[in-house]
Amino acid sequence: QVQLVQFGGGLVQAGGSLRLSCAASGYIFSIYSMSWYRQAPGKQRELVATVNSGFTTTYADSVKGRFTISRDNAKKTVTLQMNSLKPEDTAVYYCVRLNGVRSPDFWGQGTQVTVSS
Repeated sequence: QVQLVQFGGGLVQAGGSLRLSCAASGYIFSIYSMSWYRQAPGKQRELVATVNSGFTTTYADSVKGRFTISRDNAKKTVTLQMNSLKPEDTAVYYCVRLNGVRSPDFWGQGTQVTVSS
């Protein structure tokens, strides 16, 4: 069965960095686009970044230039490197697989990222 297991996250001061990783299993990882979503308390879920099967990346305007999404097909992992973190980046972050019509179909367990000012 499809599993997405997340690692990383935690508490960091504004301006700091964190790295989130997601290990995938149970499917052919290389042919699926992968994304990171986040949800802050009282806010709608937000698409943060996507990397497709061809390694093309896209980002929300709010994180462009600060976050980097990458994938390693050999290790079946997707990573979100977050630099220059801001308090407004505080949220639960989710690793997500996108299906053939680029809709989320499987989600990781979520991990808390808290940025203190």
